[in-house]
Amino acid sequence: MLNVDVLGNKKRKRCVRVFKFKNFGDPGYPVEFNGPFRENVNALLEFANLEANLGLGMTIWSFQLEVHRHPPFHVLFFVIEEPIESSLTPHCKNCQYIGWGRHLICNKKYHFLMPSKETLAACLSCEGLQCDAASPGMNNGKSKLIELQGHMMHGVFHSNGFGHLLCINGLETGSDLAGHQIMEFWDRLCTGLQARKVSLNDLSQKRGMELRLLNGIAYNEPWFGRWGYKFGRGCFSVTQPTYQRAIEAIRSMPLYLIIHHIGTSNLNIPIIFSRYQTLSDPSLVTLGDLFHFMLELKSRLPRESSFGFCNANVLAETNCRWSPKRIEMATRVIVEALRRAEYKWISRQEVRDAARAYIGDTGLLDFVLKSLGNHVVGNYLVRRSLNPVTKVLEYCLEDISTAFPSHEGLIMGNKAKDRFKITRAQLIKDMIYLYKYILIDPKPAPRSEILSAIPLAARIILDTKYLIKDYFCELPFQFELDMEGKLSLYCTIMLRNNTGHEGYLDREMPPYECITLKSSATITDLKLEVERNFKEIYWGLKGFVVESIVNLNANGTDLVFGQIEVGRELVVEGWSSNMGMNMYESDPSNGVVDCTCGTKEDDGERMVSCDICEILQHTRCVRIPNDEEIPHIFLCRRCEQEIVQFPALP
Repeated sequence: MLNVDVLGNKKRKRCVRVFKFKNFGDPGYPVEFNGPFRENVNALLEFANLEANLGLGMTIWSFQLEVHRHPPFHVLFFVIEEPIESSLTPHCKNCQYIGWGRHLICNKKYHFLMPSKETLAACLSCEGLQCDAASPGMNNGKSKLIELQGHMMHGVFHSNGFGHLLCINGLETGSDLAGHQIMEFWDRLCTGLQARKVSLNDLSQKRGMELRLLNGIAYNEPWFGRWGYKFGRGCFSVTQPTYQRAIEAIRSMPLYLIIHHIGTSNLNIPIIFSRYQTLSDPSLVTLGDLFHFMLELKSRLPRESSFGFCNANVLAETNCRWSPKRIEMATRVIVEALRRAEYKWISRQEVRDAARAYIGDTGLLDFVLKSLGNHVVGNYLVRRSLNPVTKVLEYCLEDISTAFPSHEGLIMGNKAKDRFKITRAQLIKDMIYLYKYILIDPKPAPRSEILSAIPLAARIILDTKYLIKDYFCELPFQFELDMEGKLSLYCTIMLRNNTGHEGYLDREMPPYECITLKSSATITDLKLEVERNFKEIYWGLKGFVVESIVNLNANGTDLVFGQIEVGRELVVEGWSSNMGMNMYESDPSNGVVDCTCGTKEDDGERMVSCDICEILQHTRCVRIPNDEEIPHIFLCRRCEQEIVQFPALP
């Protein structure tokens, strides 16, 4: 068991409570979460080990979590409170990238960290988790635990319940936990704390392949989609309908069309297609079918062994009432009938009628036709598919001798088990090949307009990185008069313009907050409680004063319970003495974005500023490669045209 003495305070002795990793965050473990987000965080921290103050007002708590007992394996989970006064900048770039730039800045952030062995060792190398002033990039004692990269998990929450999952690092990056285990822990924690919305930047990869592209094609959703994360915001002005159309375009691409256009110039692709067609019982028709089957097969394959699949061994049926010799004869007759069709699709009835000239037993023919569907006989793959128009089963023959050139003739008995074996390494190699030469960079470039659209659609999917999960819609507060006679209301505020101009600030209202009052509370008590809550949450509302409640005519001494029903949503008008642009997450000093792709806000992609008008545009959109430095002097197209139109000097 690890002794949590992270801050090097060796004199302190205490008993560290250990929690189960797989249950942490569940209802009642370690605490019932019944309030809004910030209250639930405080309730959780009552069970944590208080480590120390990090300097600059930051405090750290720790939990020790038991992953399994035999052999003993524990991980550390930290919560760090970062007040706005301790931040280098009050603005959150993650909020700007996801489109939450119009949110008010919160007074606090909470960092949820699960460090790896390497990052924890790096923290312990700095005494007290504070880096020496001479250390570059540590910013005068700012917590190195927050600054370091490579944590197993790092998420940050604003005190209003909006958060960002900054990183998840699983086994492939050297972590002791799998990525899905960490994500289940994070999702359980967010659900328990009753977070509002959580965003993430999906940069997950496997062997250099972007998972948002692979999983999008195979499962119609990104890898994080299994936990409810959906399209949040696309870079380069990609919209959700465009994103969905791009996924569907690639998923529905027929394999025969790809073979027709690429197979003659790239022989490896039809070989790979045939290899997995032989292993699949249902026919693989589209690119989505193929990638889905390959990912599912990969999840079942042992890491160091091979997968054997006997597709043509209909002779080995132990409970079959026909002899192996009769089955073999019927198989040869059916394959020969399909060969005479010259590799065209023909109906099941046509195949059956052609074989009846040689095999009179219709029961035997029906049995063999059922067994041969999508199986291999000799150098041929017998494909079976349901015609989407006629709803009739059809068969065709596919020559796969190029896929397995070392085997010939009809496969019988147990020899079939040796023919179709695939290792996990071979499957990953095939997947990487298809990923590169079909999705990313098909070579030679396909002449077909349909196939040339695949890399363009893949680019759109890759440009969709920001995902969001709305937790609050799943766990709304239940409003009722509790046993202590308290009632709950939903309240938000509308800020009045106090600059001498009439009207309200052109900003969206903050999210509704749950305000709890005694049943004897008056309207004045309600206003004071709204002031207290919003001052406690938001940095720019320290001077907030409530003036009135919209659509409610009541005196300050009137009882709330008599005027407003439990659970009602209220909008409160007011103003703040320190209102200004700096109270919002969007940083006005970042400049104005107006790119040719349509982007109007910073989306986290590399940008260049025009040296004349100072408008920001994507380097990709102005054709500056990512591997090249931004030029010292850059002019946007509009400014260039205006300079060209200047009259010549005399």
